[in-house]
Amino acid sequence: SVQLVESGGGSVQAGGSLRLSCAASGYTYNGYYLAWFRQGPGKEREGVAAIHIGGGNTYYADSMKGRFTISQDTAKSTLYLEMNTLKPEDSAMYYCAADNGMGWVRPNRAADFNYWGQGAQVTVSS
Repeated sequence: SVQLVESGGGSVQAGGSLRLSCAASGYTYNGYYLAWFRQGPGKEREGVAAIHIGGGNTYYADSMKGRFTISQDTAKSTLYLEMNTLKPEDSAMYYCAADNGMGWVRPNRAADFNYWGQGAQVTVSS
């Protein structure tokens, strides 16, 4: 079975940085995208960033462009999200996700992803 395990969350002051990691096991990389989503209290899950498994093309939500960087290390089966210049509104539970390659995948649509981690909490204080 596929397991995604996030790590690296925590609390930081505004302007600070964090790096999230997502270790994948049992995933055969037969999908299209690996992605990060986040969900704040009372909010819908939103796409943060995604990377195309085959081509390496990346997608970022507008509010993350220039501040967040998604990358993957396939040798380590690990997905990363480098987050800089963090703002209080970035506070949320962050989830990594992967699709199973069986359907059309939009990199910012949570419903298109099949596998999810348990989440890592990021809290940014002002």
